[in-house]
Amino acid sequence: MYRYDQYDHQMLSDRIEQFRDQTERYLSGKLSEAEFLPLRLQNGLYVQRLAPMLRVAVPYGMLSSAQLRKLAYIANHYDKGYGHLTTRQNIQFNWPAIEDVPDILEDLSKVEMHAIQTSGNCIRNTTTDQFAGVSSEEIEDSRPYCELIRQWSSFHPEFAYLPRKFKIAVCGTRTDQAATQVHDIGIYLKKDSNGTVGFQILVGGGLGRTPVIGKEIIDFVEKPHLLTALEAILRVYNRLGRRDNKYKARIKILVKETGVDRFKTLVMQEWKEIKNGPLTITEQEIKRCKDYFIDPNYEKLLDAPDTLISELHNNVLFKSWYDQNVNSHKRPGYSIVTVCFKETGIAPGDISDVQLNLVADLADEYSFSEVRVTHHQNIVLANVRQSDLPALWHKLSNASLSTANLGLLTDMICCPGGDFCALANAKSLPIAESIQRQFPNEEILRKIGALRINISGCMNACGHHHVGNIGILGVDKKGEEFYQVSLGGSSRNQASIGKIIGPAFSESEIPIVIQTIVDTYLSLRISKEEFIDTYKRVGIEPFKEKVYANTD
Repeated sequence: MYRYDQYDHQMLSDRIEQFRDQTERYLSGKLSEAEFLPLRLQNGLYVQRLAPMLRVAVPYGMLSSAQLRKLAYIANHYDKGYGHLTTRQNIQFNWPAIEDVPDILEDLSKVEMHAIQTSGNCIRNTTTDQFAGVSSEEIEDSRPYCELIRQWSSFHPEFAYLPRKFKIAVCGTRTDQAATQVHDIGIYLKKDSNGTVGFQILVGGGLGRTPVIGKEIIDFVEKPHLLTALEAILRVYNRLGRRDNKYKARIKILVKETGVDRFKTLVMQEWKEIKNGPLTITEQEIKRCKDYFIDPNYEKLLDAPDTLISELHNNVLFKSWYDQNVNSHKRPGYSIVTVCFKETGIAPGDISDVQLNLVADLADEYSFSEVRVTHHQNIVLANVRQSDLPALWHKLSNASLSTANLGLLTDMICCPGGDFCALANAKSLPIAESIQRQFPNEEILRKIGALRINISGCMNACGHHHVGNIGILGVDKKGEEFYQVSLGGSSRNQASIGKIIGPAFSESEIPIVIQTIVDTYLSLRISKEEFIDTYKRVGIEPFKEKVYANTD
């Protein structure tokens, strides 16, 4: 992963001292709330329903064990003992005191972390597949290109005040786990007819009030021209994007109103002017970024060692976890392990200081002192020797972190909702817990198979409900909390926006509604057909009929 140089350290030190002075002036009354607002947002500080919230940047989801321990320290000393993993692979703290934030930022800087550009109308954290660099189905490691984008976009003077926030995702694996198509810019690594690796660029994806799947703008961009292509797109957006109405300010609205063909023409005109200019990426520059992500010191191992085979044969609980939470690795004798933080009674994405320290210890012992945060609010140990899997599982099990539900119904995405967020129309976390309690049996979950439930507390869609196989949206009906349910969404390669089945439901009705949807799916599916495929085959009507028959 990228390591700071002397200029990075000095820049961060200066930034912290600037914000410390700004915070002191605000607290003493020398800066008004309106004057302080843009200053705190530039440093990742929000004011939520009950307390401030600080969002910490985790570039492309990668963390060292030292950084994990620092996050644990912050959770313990400045918060209420936990943090929250986000869908942008960041972590946020929900209870810091404003006067403590400069100290938190100083502590973060000691492990090369910050909160810059985690809020505001700028280019946010670039996300990618959590298996980047280790997946057996990878086209090429996406992380060096994420780092190039991070360095290009950080403090970019022209794009510091865009019409609206801007999100970029890069995917280098054949199976998209980064929700690439619902980003302002989605980038897929691909090979041309000669086998040369470059980039396909999609523009105008996004969720919120107007969910849209991104449209292809450039079919193939050669590596040297990645940043100039992105620069051209951002220039067009910054110049023409709506600033008179924040609900129409995202690039997806500009693409829709301009038309894809016209927008593409504008981008190509801009790109022509800068394509071979100073932003052209040299081979030396690509190598520089690739050198941040060299493989760890892998051993020469064989797949399926005796210790693993024996444990799989003799321990049914271990086998269940292995089958669900362990993925194949590009190197023989290694595996990718996902630790799911979706235990019943625990808010999805929440991670305690104790757990952060434990994961740091496990990363040191089993995965070269490195972890990744996933888009689905879990954590990945990307380089585990297969012979170590039984020992790792036992330690996770002792810490109640061996839930074997990766990709299953209870492995939900869920925003903080009305318990924390001032924008929310309804609570999200109690809905997630009620669904988890409705489906407590792991055997039933495995029978149901792959099924994504995404929950948002408002139309801002931080829980990505539009692209959940089952999506749940909190709405306000005359001061009461209700929940719309949609079906058929997906954020994978064949991305789709879910369709609302009908009138909203009360909180108490949601568990039986989800149970009815699942039962209907099981009665309609063919063989081991996944939920999304059954839905595409039969449509929404059979589900709608059963759900409203059971709730009338």
